Amino acid sequence: MRCSTKALAPIALVSAAISGTVVAADCNAPAKPQLPDGATASMEQMLVGQKAVRAFQVSNTEYMQCLERDFNAAESNAQSPDAATRALAQAAYAQSVEAYNAAVSAEEEVAGAFNIELREYKAAKR
Repeated sequence: MRCSTKALAPIALVSAAISGTVVAADCNAPAKPQLPDGATASMEQMLVGQKAVRAFQVSNTEYMQCLERDFNAAESNAQSPDAATRALAQAAYAQSVEAYNAAVSAEEEVAGAFNIELREYKAAKR
């Protein structure tokens, strides 16, 4: 039995779309850091907390870059003339964008929580 390259093209595109979702599995969200209690923390504990927040931000940026690669690949595959490939790519795109938005929210949440603890630390030291 002979297979034409035209028959294999949709299979290759579906495979590419699926591999885009597999790449998303390689993108691992960093854990949120443990923050000090500003009301009772020492200066050293606050500095450790600040370093943990910065490390989280670096890791989260790397995670978001990974997600960007995923949704860019999925967006490209979503232009496929094959309906099955488009559907898989659109689902992968939506999943990656949702994860990206959650990562942005997590970073804002961590920064906001640290700022609250910092204000509590400053108030306790007055």
